[in-house]
Amino acid sequence: MAALVVLLGLMVMPSGALAADAGTTGATGERGGQGGGRSAQDVVDAMQPGWNLGNTFDAIGADETAWGNPRVTRELLRNIRAQGFRSIRIPVTWGQHQGPAPDYTIDPATLERVREVVGWALDEGLYVLINMHHDSWQWVSGMPARHDEVLDRYTAAWTQIAGAFRDSSRRLLFESINEPFFDGSSGDAQNAALMHELNAAFHAVVRGSGGRNATRLLVLPTLHTSADQARLDELAATLAELDDPRLVATVHFYGFWPFSVNVAGHTRFDETTRQDLTDVFDRVHETFTARGVPVIIGEYGLLGFDRSTDTVQQGEKLKFFEFLGNYARAKRLTTMLWDNGQHFGRTTFEWSDPSLYRQIRSSWRVASGTASSDQIFVRRGGSPSDATLTLNPNGNRLWSVRHGHRWLVHGRDYTLDGDRLTVFAATLERLTAAREYGTNAVLTLRFSRGVPWEVKVISHDTPVVADAAGTTGGLVIPAAFHGDRLATMEAVYADGSGNAGPHGWTSYKEFGAAFAPDYDAGEITLPAAFFDEVRDGSTVLLTFHFWSGDTVEYTLTRSGTTVTGTAG
Repeated sequence: MAALVVLLGLMVMPSGALAADAGTTGATGERGGQGGGRSAQDVVDAMQPGWNLGNTFDAIGADETAWGNPRVTRELLRNIRAQGFRSIRIPVTWGQHQGPAPDYTIDPATLERVREVVGWALDEGLYVLINMHHDSWQWVSGMPARHDEVLDRYTAAWTQIAGAFRDSSRRLLFESINEPFFDGSSGDAQNAALMHELNAAFHAVVRGSGGRNATRLLVLPTLHTSADQARLDELAATLAELDDPRLVATVHFYGFWPFSVNVAGHTRFDETTRQDLTDVFDRVHETFTARGVPVIIGEYGLLGFDRSTDTVQQGEKLKFFEFLGNYARAKRLTTMLWDNGQHFGRTTFEWSDPSLYRQIRSSWRVASGTASSDQIFVRRGGSPSDATLTLNPNGNRLWSVRHGHRWLVHGRDYTLDGDRLTVFAATLERLTAAREYGTNAVLTLRFSRGVPWEVKVISHDTPVVADAAGTTGGLVIPAAFHGDRLATMEAVYADGSGNAGPHGWTSYKEFGAAFAPDYDAGEITLPAAFFDEVRDGSTVLLTFHFWSGDTVEYTLTRSGTTVTGTAG
């Protein structure tokens, strides 16, 4: 294995060329010659950008609606193409639709439904990637203890999938398995061996099925779809051994974990988070892309999105996606946005966060200017001071600062000194004249390229929390947010014995998991998951940190299952 890794470091993987396809459009043919006469890298380039049809055919349950998404329509796929996406990843959990050994027959209706949706997507001009998804943790993970059974079932599934799509357009790609891992293995060496065995078996089954599968692009993951160098090297060894120019590597990327879920005080897209991203993409590029193996980032996003897209503050979120898109483009990595139904409406065909979509879409082509924040706070009861933001022009020039249709005047309303934009106190006084809590005005910073950067001018006062009583099953704290928003929460024991609550290695708790604000209801909830890791009989000091910079103290006392909270 080690020798193969060294070998890959000295070689350039052949790029190959896909033979021209003839035939009709849809599941059995090509459209516009896509996929014909081009290298694997050219095809993967043409797939940028991509989108995931998440929580649909991968959902655990009777059918594609089991996790709350509607049945897929061709209109949805047409609208995905209209949004600028050029490829779609369709995760499928096959095992729940398989019969018993020895044939492990896939339910024909399920297979035909997947074929129907794949055909629609191809007819809409999309590249399509289908895979084996939650099977990874449902039964494939048991391979160390049930090796032959798992391998037989896996090869039976791919034999049937490959047969069903044998003559489909070459714009259809197969991915061997999603986020694979192995329970009860003896360690890294066995994990690597089993991962190689799965990928090699997948390769042999698909290539052996003939037809267009003989030259179809096949996508192979690392263990866990991790971008750790050891995992990349293991996949590189497999690729070198298979010696097939029509193979693609895949990893997933959800960002620097503390930022991605908002824990340990990592509330900002700072240098640490940026460096984590560049390190990952550099490793993937150097291990694969630079050596002739195309790479698909099969899923990307933020893990905090699983709870709420507000887990990471809007401006910090936009900076993350702006940087990710541009750096992926620089490293020639194709990205596929993970969407479980929370981003693009499956029936409304509208984005839940249009600003996020605009930032992502812009990053596919150009770098957009951003700033140190998208918020300026003005205290409601006092006179404002000048407010300064640090711009990150990303190679662009600031053209204008506007409030609605009105252009602010340089020297009168604001000044620009290098990359420091200062909005004058008198301007802020005028913009917040209504003195209503929350956003009073939005400033639009327009740069020479890319999407504008919007800055909210917010009128606020220090939030106020009230006494509360509840149980370890959950405590609801009444809160008057006064225009401010919660950034993070600290929890420590009053006796100085350490940090309280989950993730005891940090005083800063996980947003949405250990605490969650509800601005409309005027409350902050501490769920059972927080109290599960708070000692009985203890007193806990909470500090709520708000985006304005204000902090509010709160005291919790736990006695058995009873919890009381005191403000101040």
